[in-house]
Amino acid sequence: MDEMTPRQWESLCDGCGRCCLEKLEDTATGRVTYTCVACRLLDSERCRCRDYRNRHLLIPGCLVLTPAAVKRLNWLPQSCAYRRLAEGRPLEWWHPLVCGDPETVHRAGMSVRGKVVPGQYAAPDALEAYAIDGIL
Repeated sequence: MDEMTPRQWESLCDGCGRCCLEKLEDTATGRVTYTCVACRLLDSERCRCRDYRNRHLLIPGCLVLTPAAVKRLNWLPQSCAYRRLAEGRPLEWWHPLVCGDPETVHRAGMSVRGKVVPGQYAAPDALEAYAIDGIL
């Protein structure tokens, strides 16, 4: 992963949108709970950022995934290509680099398409009401 070009690195994203969900962390236990609230920049139909290039300026705390970051982020979904490769596991059958079709991630039910509340409609102090078990 460390030797990948930026284009190769970006191609690992399967377009599921799960990393763009708001998360709650229990500071006592470190346990992370996902919510069904999407970042306000997430296009929930395409499962892509509306302003990927400027997301860090627009969304404080938006994370840059790097090989080093992937190795320490316990909240990345088990299905995440970045996580799978970091753990020495192969990509899932529905990943666009495996099957050749970027829509397969949605047909396989692995994306947030049709399953999330846009972030601008959920008050930040009310995220607990949107907590979900597991990751969609």
